[in-house]
Amino acid sequence: MDVAIGLVVLVASAAALAALARRFGVSEPLVLTLAGVAASYLPFVPEIHLEPEIILLGLLPPLLYTAAIRTSLVDFRANMRTIALLSVGLVLFTTFVVAVVVWWLLPVPFAVAVALGAVVAPPDAVAATAVARRIGMPRRIVTILEDESLFNDATALVALRTALAAMAGMVSIWEAGADFVLAAGGGAAVGIVVAYLLAMLRRRITDPVLDTTLSFLAPFAAYLPAEGIHASGVIAVVTCGMILGHNAPVWQSAASRIAERINWRTIQFILESAVFVLIGLQVRGILEGAWRSGLDHRTLVLAALAVLAATVLARPVWVFGSSLLSRSLGMGGAVPASHLVVVSWAGMRGVVTLAAVLLLPEDTPQLPVLKLLALVVVAGTLLLQGTSLPWLVRWLRLRGPSRAEDALQKANLMQQATAAGLAVLEARVTPDTPPGVVETLRSRVTWKTNAAWERLGRAESELVTPTAEYRRLRLEMLRAERETVLRVRDSGTVDHEILQYVLARLDLEESMIDRFDEAEEERVEPLAAPPSEDTCAHLRSAPLVRTHDGPDECAECVAEGMNWVHLRMCLSCGHVACCDSSPGNHATKHYADSGHPVMRSVEPGEAWRWCYVDELLG
Repeated sequence: MDVAIGLVVLVASAAALAALARRFGVSEPLVLTLAGVAASYLPFVPEIHLEPEIILLGLLPPLLYTAAIRTSLVDFRANMRTIALLSVGLVLFTTFVVAVVVWWLLPVPFAVAVALGAVVAPPDAVAATAVARRIGMPRRIVTILEDESLFNDATALVALRTALAAMAGMVSIWEAGADFVLAAGGGAAVGIVVAYLLAMLRRRITDPVLDTTLSFLAPFAAYLPAEGIHASGVIAVVTCGMILGHNAPVWQSAASRIAERINWRTIQFILESAVFVLIGLQVRGILEGAWRSGLDHRTLVLAALAVLAATVLARPVWVFGSSLLSRSLGMGGAVPASHLVVVSWAGMRGVVTLAAVLLLPEDTPQLPVLKLLALVVVAGTLLLQGTSLPWLVRWLRLRGPSRAEDALQKANLMQQATAAGLAVLEARVTPDTPPGVVETLRSRVTWKTNAAWERLGRAESELVTPTAEYRRLRLEMLRAERETVLRVRDSGTVDHEILQYVLARLDLEESMIDRFDEAEEERVEPLAAPPSEDTCAHLRSAPLVRTHDGPDECAECVAEGMNWVHLRMCLSCGHVACCDSSPGNHATKHYADSGHPVMRSVEPGEAWRWCYVDELLG
């Protein structure tokens, strides 16, 4: 009972602190860790002793899996060389840099020093994801950091396993190399096999509850067999998760994908929050153990600072050094220095480091001191790098794509998907198909596409769009419908199952109504289309900018007494007309009458163009 109460208090406290950190824009890992440290000194909080299996088996697989299923396999392939240099090369480089420092300062064998180097080498997946998600960085940097943190744990754990064998005098350099190949190759093979076995089951499951249950088993189904053959369970889980996530639109139903996404996001939030509190709760016991270890206190402090410095500095040395070497060998293009600076500074350590140090045998020389050094690296990187990384990103003037840029690309993709859907609709219509059905389907997909384009241009605070009015009115209608159903429920005249069915349908429709936040950031540069190699001949020949002498209005709408939503300008003749969301739809009508292929937005701060002929953004 005491354990159950402790778990409830831990999860509730961690979730509350994480929510507060998000609300005030503070680093979640740092807040949670400091809260754990403070709690460890409270007299009524018992001393926490975690077994490594709890983290390596109970926490690590689901945390890695939930990150892996959201990882783009396409982006991973595009950045595979960079990710390999960081997740393998950097981890091994850091391992031996730290090992040299520890061996020089402490009275321990070199194998023990290498073991500690492997413990502190891997940046943490949870910390990297939490910080990157909060501050907003260029997407390529976020992809590299997240993918690196998925695979570097495997390298570190294999290096640790080899160091432990060396401590026992049971390993040679050839055996170490074979162990690494088995860990990487065997883990990937197990992950692939498990992923496709689960895919065979998923294709036969239509119930979202059963599919979600299968999803909960997936990380452990990959981890346990891989560890059973002495391969890397981490690589197995990540490989399995990336394959399942990439193929989910084909292998799963829509209801199953929605349920899996929500459930895993919840699990991720709970585990991430609890993990960093647990890290903080370890502090008191580790500090007291190291202080009473018999080692000179001055040497202890010097070793802690030196190991932290070595861990932090090894990363920029490797990042800049490997980049220069790659460029000199012609193996890659120039990478912006600002990107290298951010990647080299994003090296926060976390739960894997503390779990790995617990794997050291009890007879390891200076074990309490080694635990303290691992703790100092975790706390120091979270405090030093975790708090300064947002400032560094702002100082370098790096930013992720704005909401407006994302909205433009979403609208473009929605337009392409809608065009494909309408083509299939026209091809599948039969003489027996009621015209009203065809018109309803055409109106629905057109409305959906127009709603995506309406996110561009002036905000709803300046101009009421059809989508905004639809959202406002439909939400009010749903509220009235739900109140009516609840009154019927309270009267007791309808069976509970029928009520639940109707309420579920109302909830489903409400969840589909777009409630995006209008509080977008100010645009500091014109909103232009992303660069593309698929630009058509019409876009290549059309001017980028064309000025017009008239007012910013749709003359046809003015003449017909209509209101427009957004304005577009023909780049052939300069004619300004309203968009497809406007009642008049005059820009498209102008294209149909004139054949002029390319228009551009004339909304404030926008510089994107659209080809009507090829339906391409440029």
